[in-house]
Amino acid sequence: MANKNNGDPAEKTVHITIGADPIEYDPAGKTDLNDPRVLLNREHTWLNFNRRVLYEAENPRNPLLERIKFLSIVSSNTDEFFMKRIGGLKQLIQANVMKPSVDGLPPREQIDRAYTMIRKIEEDKSAIYTRLAADLERRGVMILEYKDLRSEEVDMLREEFTHNIFPLIIPQGVGPAHPFPFISNLSLNLLVTIQHRDHGELSLARVKVPVGSDVPRLIRLYEGDRFIRVEDVILNNLDVLFPGVNIVDTELFRVTRNANTEKDEETADDLLELIESEIRDRRFAPIVRLQVEKDIDPTHLRMLVRELELTEEDIFSIDAMVGKRDLMELTQLDLPTLKYKPHYPIDPPRLKESKNLFDTLYSEGPILLYHPYESFSNSVERFLRESARDPNVRAIKMTLYRTSSKSKVIQYLTEAAQNGKQVAVVIELKARFDEAANIQWASRLEEVGVHVTYGVVGYKTHAKMIMAIRKEFDGFRIYAHVGTGNYHGITARLYTDLGMLTCDEAVAHDLTELFNFLTSGYTPTRRYKKLLMAPSNMKAQLLAKIDREIRHHEKGEPACIRMKMNALEDADITRALYRASQAGVKSELSVRDTCRLRPGVEGLSDNIRVVSIIGRFLEHARIYSFHNAGDPEIFIGSADAMRRNLEHRVEILTPVEDETLKKEVIKILDVDMNPRYSHWVMQPDGSYVRVTHRGNRATMHGQNVLMNIASKRAREADKPRKVLSKGKSEKEHWAGHDR
Repeated sequence: MANKNNGDPAEKTVHITIGADPIEYDPAGKTDLNDPRVLLNREHTWLNFNRRVLYEAENPRNPLLERIKFLSIVSSNTDEFFMKRIGGLKQLIQANVMKPSVDGLPPREQIDRAYTMIRKIEEDKSAIYTRLAADLERRGVMILEYKDLRSEEVDMLREEFTHNIFPLIIPQGVGPAHPFPFISNLSLNLLVTIQHRDHGELSLARVKVPVGSDVPRLIRLYEGDRFIRVEDVILNNLDVLFPGVNIVDTELFRVTRNANTEKDEETADDLLELIESEIRDRRFAPIVRLQVEKDIDPTHLRMLVRELELTEEDIFSIDAMVGKRDLMELTQLDLPTLKYKPHYPIDPPRLKESKNLFDTLYSEGPILLYHPYESFSNSVERFLRESARDPNVRAIKMTLYRTSSKSKVIQYLTEAAQNGKQVAVVIELKARFDEAANIQWASRLEEVGVHVTYGVVGYKTHAKMIMAIRKEFDGFRIYAHVGTGNYHGITARLYTDLGMLTCDEAVAHDLTELFNFLTSGYTPTRRYKKLLMAPSNMKAQLLAKIDREIRHHEKGEPACIRMKMNALEDADITRALYRASQAGVKSELSVRDTCRLRPGVEGLSDNIRVVSIIGRFLEHARIYSFHNAGDPEIFIGSADAMRRNLEHRVEILTPVEDETLKKEVIKILDVDMNPRYSHWVMQPDGSYVRVTHRGNRATMHGQNVLMNIASKRAREADKPRKVLSKGKSEKEHWAGHDR
């Protein structure tokens, strides 16, 4: 990470450039869109994103415990990167697959370059952690060493160990009479060197550190915000585990296993049984990383590498604290001065005044929702609650990718079934790392009479939709919610997501067609009136709309492409955006993490600007906007511009057609792209620059701007309406008049 002053001294602009991608573009090949060098590597651009998150841990503008949170997130992200991405690349190498990816890099080179970036990230993480720990200590939050404890605290921890930790530990010998034990994924382990007092020989034992729901990683002492790591408690009480011997040494290590254990669905008789089998297999999948403390004995390290069937490249020596993802525990401290000011989502103004959500949608039209700026519980969960309790609602259908025990989704679906309504839910069992939870939700719903299916063989169901079928005076009408995020009560306060409530007949028709496809598995050609649906027509439609912008520009008509997404990975979409740029069409892209596209390359992408928003909330909304010669087309939905989403998942994008709602979506894009607000701007080489100050003023984060906009809307909605003739509101007064 480097800081430098650039530009007009009057602006005093500070540029921060981090994580430059090592791939350099050769301008000689700039016009050939089939040259793999025009595409950045997926793995490396994702690691670049993780570096941007790491900057938030270093950024002094963030409160101290929020910086700890970002440090923990980087650690958790890196764990998942090894489980999913490195694990997958290693599988390719083991299968002798040497074919390069679309960016021209074979698996071996991708891993080598990724490891170089990861080792630098780990080095920076340790340095940042050391500084943050010192800052925390100055504010009374301490992670102590045993030597720093008072005698009464040592006694207290002895009792804590005896009663609450010791019963959970199973010491395992390592040697000729004891095979090397199984090491579970992401577990902390102590390798204990023991000397027998009677004959003086040395032996080894493994002790798994029982971190989990019953034992925190950081054990709080009685007085103040003072903590000790649980592994330190164990290693200082090993005489209870190993009586009558001398403890010569203890060394901490941690392993990461491959999470890519998916099996062939086509040959499965029972999908539920298949997923349960995959979960079991993941426990025993090959190890792809070994983390150790830097001072580990070289002989013991060689033994671990041999027993775990690893190579030297798989070893990552860690300074400070191994497994920094557990620092998230500190963010639960009740220290408001060290955190962001609390954010309270507003009630969507139109819903706040609505006594009956269905009447409001029918009479006033669709409602756009933007979480967490607007309340999830008072919009989406309210929609489900009213659907479950309204006697005129006869059926509810929805897709469920991820949810949580703190969300009321399951409660309202259960209530609807108990009220005699037909309830059908498509649950995606293959939602990565949530498979076990989704199996439990499926079982609970089936027990109360909900019709549960698992989607279409070979495709993950990632679409986000709810339908309430309601009997009304003129027949049945379908009310729907289509969104970009999961129906998850916790992440709805942490992720930015869009949703739309509507009773549009064409959208209802398309959702019905899609749901019938998901529940029946019958796959004829289906006609969709408004929705873009993957894997059938979404990619082709997006490419066609990009080409249409090119034609508009060539005819001298206004043309512009604006997109907001988590990732831009699909090579065809990337090349289409290059073609548009070469034709003169301007594109503005807000891409949170992976981005294969190189913006600002002369003759290739001069007309493309890419920004990345990293902040308090995780950017998760997806928007696709096409100027269309002054008649804008805007879509929101579940799909990123990734090959897996467009070709191997069930996804939907729904049009935003109401002019007022279009302006609301455009405002979001305007804030994202506004150079006055704090965001990362992507450079042609894949690196990013962030402007933090202009003149003597710090730039404002776009998410803070959106929070302020939401608060202003809430205040305006609370103002008394202007009363005109005969006590009518302004809207009622002017109804039917030519204004």
